Amino acid sequence: MEPLNLMASALERAARDAGEPGLLAAADTVWMPRGFWPYSSPGQLLGERFGAPKIRHIVSEIGVLQTTLLGHAAAAIASGKSDVALIVGGEARDREVAFQKQGDTAPITEQVDCPPDETLRPQAELIHPIEIELGLVAPTTQFALLDHALRASEGQSLGAHRQEIGRLWAEFSRVAVDNPDAWDRRPLSLEEIISPNKTNRMLSFPYTKSLVSQWTVNQAGGLILCSYARALRLGLDKARFIYPLAVVDSEAMLPMSERRELHISLGFEYAFERALSYLDRGVGQIDELELYSCFPAAIRVQQRALNLDLARVVTQTGGMTFAGGPLNNFVIQSWVKMVERLREGTSGSRIGMVTAVSGFMTKQGVSLLATDPVEDFLFDNVTDRVRRDQGKITVDPDLEGTVRVASYTVDHERDGSMRVVLILDSEGERRTLRVVDDKELALEAMALDLCGRELTLESGGRLRWS
Repeated sequence: MEPLNLMASALERAARDAGEPGLLAAADTVWMPRGFWPYSSPGQLLGERFGAPKIRHIVSEIGVLQTTLLGHAAAAIASGKSDVALIVGGEARDREVAFQKQGDTAPITEQVDCPPDETLRPQAELIHPIEIELGLVAPTTQFALLDHALRASEGQSLGAHRQEIGRLWAEFSRVAVDNPDAWDRRPLSLEEIISPNKTNRMLSFPYTKSLVSQWTVNQAGGLILCSYARALRLGLDKARFIYPLAVVDSEAMLPMSERRELHISLGFEYAFERALSYLDRGVGQIDELELYSCFPAAIRVQQRALNLDLARVVTQTGGMTFAGGPLNNFVIQSWVKMVERLREGTSGSRIGMVTAVSGFMTKQGVSLLATDPVEDFLFDNVTDRVRRDQGKITVDPDLEGTVRVASYTVDHERDGSMRVVLILDSEGERRTLRVVDDKELALEAMALDLCGRELTLESGGRLRWS
């Protein structure tokens, strides 16, 4: 199915799951994260399909946290401004690619000149000009740089690092095998995940294809939220109710190259603290976790921000490599799976946490769902606090003199060529980035750790290693 029909199907299933198909016609608002699809605003098309032609349709552009949609929707219901709200997202990239391989174009519903009633947009740029100039816009490159910075901060060797991320992703694969909604349910071992081969090529060292998000999928997810009063009037089964408790976001946008501490996310640290303190609980009292899993760096940074036992399972879906990582709506599918998990509990209150990332660990979101409500839903952000405390370093494209390697990766192209990407810091609190097309250096960088090594930047962009 095309994305529109996938999203419609997901919401129809949600209505049946709720026990009241008429909820769709009663919806007053639909919230949607922007996808690859070409529609102006598919929410309007969904409203017509469901018998709700006056539905208010809101689209969030790429760069807006998916948790923000839940925050707005739940807050509107809590304040009485909305009664029934839909949250939905979907992609059909695999369908599109299949048609392209046959030399054809996938048929799709045409919708133009129908703008959303409201559009949510990010407030700043995700990428620094020097990153664009050097061609460092691929998520694999940026997250690999973050991962090496974290590894180096902990004194971890290259081999130990690959073993850690391999074990982590092997656990994700195991969870996906047991998830009937996962896109790839093949069981993969640690060695199969970290070892490059023809079908699992190296992308940005140490990330192979099996360590990154898979967005060539056909998937959609949908949620229906309604007021407690409406649910009671409809006679819905209270034993199956799941309540949003809190959403806390950080929108302090700082491009990767300007972050003084590459391996730390104050946004997550502060958002976790705010959300958990609101419930007066520690993370050990959260029953289920679904941490945003686009790349191992995202998980590893969150584990440290939460001070988690690294052996704790942090996914219910299997993560974005195996469960499927459709652009800009995986968190919706995470909420769906979390609702299912929380309902499985036999007794007592159960709480689940679902997190979100936007950009290259640029923005962070935390959401909490539970089998029991709280008195007031919390929709908050820690942006100002993060913006105040987040260390910023000056990026100088023309920096010269002695520098040290703060992080690096090796990008691998399909033609077999390799380039070394370096983040270089000087003692004068300045930073620059370099891309070096040097096969010998690339091979050395994958065998011997470059982090912490000193070199001299000479005029004309030349590098002289100490």
